[in-house]
Amino acid sequence: MTEHDWNDARFETRAIHAGQDPDPSTGAIITPIFQTSTFVQEAVGEHKGYDYARSDNPTRTALQTALASLEGGTWGLSYASGLAASQNLFYLIRPGDHILLSNDAYGGTYRLVAKVIANYGIDFDLVEMSDLNAVRAGMRPNTKLVWVETPTNPYLKIVDIAAVADIAHDGGARLVVDNTFASPYLQQPLALGADFVLHSATKYLGGHSDVIGGGIVGNDEETYATLKFLQNAAGAVPAPFDCWLILRGIKTLGVRMDRHCANARAVAA
Repeated sequence: MTEHDWNDARFETRAIHAGQDPDPSTGAIITPIFQTSTFVQEAVGEHKGYDYARSDNPTRTALQTALASLEGGTWGLSYASGLAASQNLFYLIRPGDHILLSNDAYGGTYRLVAKVIANYGIDFDLVEMSDLNAVRAGMRPNTKLVWVETPTNPYLKIVDIAAVADIAHDGGARLVVDNTFASPYLQQPLALGADFVLHSATKYLGGHSDVIGGGIVGNDEETYATLKFLQNAAGAVPAPFDCWLILRGIKTLGVRMDRHCANARAVAA
């Protein structure tokens, strides 16, 4: 089947196959771990799509394709951690810009914004994202990024993604949704108006507590080119083995999330 065919398949099928066609050189059904730092070139600048593994690696390409498919995006990028992915998104804004951040954002995200990003002339405010009036009141003329988690970490607050997307876009800002806790199996923020979906792949995507990773998925091709440049220039890329572990975890995401939900219902009852 072609990649387009996989994208038309059900979630569980895409989790197993999207971006993960059998290896053409050996027929291996599982994506190989391309554990190499560089690739042989036929001549300077003439290669088979890969020249240096910080820039691109086939195992990472498979993971990025899978992430994009599961989130319903046109592109995906993977990183060494969720915070590395967050950092690349914050590189999109400039001194004098303003970030509207969930008041229940992951502690590492808050630390990155308050202790690092704010040192570069970028303002931020915390807001209760489940209160749409508070979100509207928090917007400024220079707000460029609205940052949502839903469910939040750790209090599991729920945010109306579509409504916040409208508020952000009306104010000229872009919306980031950290989809780590819901996972793309339960929620796909791009379909609700988000500009970017962020993941700490360390949690449910990986699923086995044996890998650190992050990802961004989106649709805008111009921003993809910028983020792809930043991924390479800043260098916080995942190792091939880490990409392989996340791909392995994604294959069972659907069944694991079903069990998580069933267990949560039993506890709640």
